[in-house]
Amino acid sequence: MIYVDPKILERLNAWLTPFFDEKTQQTIKDMIAHDPEGLEDSFYKNLAFGTGGMRGKMGVGDNRINKYTLGKNTQGLSNYLKKQFPDHEIKVAIAYDCRHNSKKLAKVVADVFSANGIRVFLFSELRPTPELSFAVKHLDCQCGIVLTASHNPPEYNGYKVYWEDGGQLVPPQDAEIISEINTLQYTDVNFDANEALIETIDTEVDAAFAEASLRNGSFNTPEAAKQNLKIVFTSLHGTSITMVPKVLEQAGYTNVHIVEEQATPNGDFPTVKSPNPEEPEALRIALEHAEVQQADIVIGTDPDCDRLGVAVRDSSGILKLLNGNQAMVIMTYFLLEQWKKDEKLNGNQFVASTIVSTPMVRKIAEHFGVEYKEGLTGFKWIAKMVNDFPEMEFIGGGEESFGYMVGDFVRDKDAVTATLLACEIAAQKKAAGSSMFDYLQEIYRHAGTYQEFLVSLVKEGKKGAEEIANIMKNLREHPFKEIAGSPVIRIEDYESGIAKDAQNNTSEVLKIPRSNVLIYYTEDGSKIAARPSGTEPKIKFYISVHNTSGDLSQLQKKIDNIRTHLTIS
Repeated sequence: MIYVDPKILERLNAWLTPFFDEKTQQTIKDMIAHDPEGLEDSFYKNLAFGTGGMRGKMGVGDNRINKYTLGKNTQGLSNYLKKQFPDHEIKVAIAYDCRHNSKKLAKVVADVFSANGIRVFLFSELRPTPELSFAVKHLDCQCGIVLTASHNPPEYNGYKVYWEDGGQLVPPQDAEIISEINTLQYTDVNFDANEALIETIDTEVDAAFAEASLRNGSFNTPEAAKQNLKIVFTSLHGTSITMVPKVLEQAGYTNVHIVEEQATPNGDFPTVKSPNPEEPEALRIALEHAEVQQADIVIGTDPDCDRLGVAVRDSSGILKLLNGNQAMVIMTYFLLEQWKKDEKLNGNQFVASTIVSTPMVRKIAEHFGVEYKEGLTGFKWIAKMVNDFPEMEFIGGGEESFGYMVGDFVRDKDAVTATLLACEIAAQKKAAGSSMFDYLQEIYRHAGTYQEFLVSLVKEGKKGAEEIANIMKNLREHPFKEIAGSPVIRIEDYESGIAKDAQNNTSEVLKIPRSNVLIYYTEDGSKIAARPSGTEPKIKFYISVHNTSGDLSQLQKKIDNIRTHLTIS
């Protein structure tokens, strides 16, 4: 007989009651008989909210995305909304991506909200995540939900919650909602929809979002320059196909070549190993098309269209993939140049990034005399900055993981507007006899040459979670005194909220909220951050090095030495 942990047995027995459908119960019985490891992973914990909401594998159990876990979350959220907005007609917008079951799960979520007397605006078909963020404010909603797992593998789905400002939940509000959810049993969920409260939305919101994207992402590029820019675009089987080509066309970009074999939304992502533009392989087919078309720029977006990958031609005419930090640097510098040229910089503006992103954004902000704000990983923190400083103008912000946000009309990373912005930069530079690549080299000459590298170690399941915890524990309890031959001069521990100066043996309190992130700074200017992912079974190491000579081979050698020292590959 197969042994089942008593705690897990107690959890799964709740699922073997009549409230749960017969198919769910039979699946659990089959797992008890044949898949004890899968059973443990499905029930050993409740699926948690992370950096980008709640993501997980689809299936039965408390640690899976399914009708019941999303229903319980939505019931708890409904209860919370009623407490927060007692005298309002509460309205919620819901969108979903191309993933398996996304449309069906979005309707389950809509049903639960409506069953609780909450008015629902449900997109008729899949839409980009940034459009949902926009729709929350545009439709004067108190909340928004998008069913997506971003660039995770096909077996994943997720549930992202937005508040009335259009930004994702941040502490302490997320904990308050989780506490509300945890008071519930699955049998407390009301799945009986009030269809009269569910309204389908589509073209009106599409048009408003496209207009706002054009207004924020256009910078007086001559029509001839737009028509002369050859663009290859791929949606990587995701939602961006519904909006990006339309916005580029309306902006005047007529020379756009769409990768047709990746244009149809498909949750299996059949032409890529991973639909993540952070991975060079994801843009392989688009790069092949670009060589045939002799394109100037290649852009690919992830399935929910909040991240974008960009490739441009270097000084030798070879297509080079920009990393997320490089794309962010180019966009930020360009935006600040435009604001300066238009005489709009008056000391009341800011740009933003995150603690694991390149230090270059701070340098650029200082160069233009603009305030720089820094937060934890995730665009919810940048959205919070916009909300927390309404007296200031937000110009733009990004993070190393290939996301950028232009202006504050969307309160999340937005690959629709960022794609338009990238094309504006490329078109203007080409018309001036230069390129985006040359522009990056020019920025390096102003701010110093920086190079970053990301290592992600995948650690699946309960055992993997324990391994990740042990890695972080060891880094804290046995800190490095030097890394790749350079003494460690500062350690920032965002879990304890303390930064230690190794040279002066002093400490200071960090002003950023607590999070499981550890950052080492070395004497030669290197920065190494360790952070468990909030949305994937990974631990990530972010390496940043720089010099003033512009010697890229020297920087690459530094990165390689650091990776060897940390024994990560």
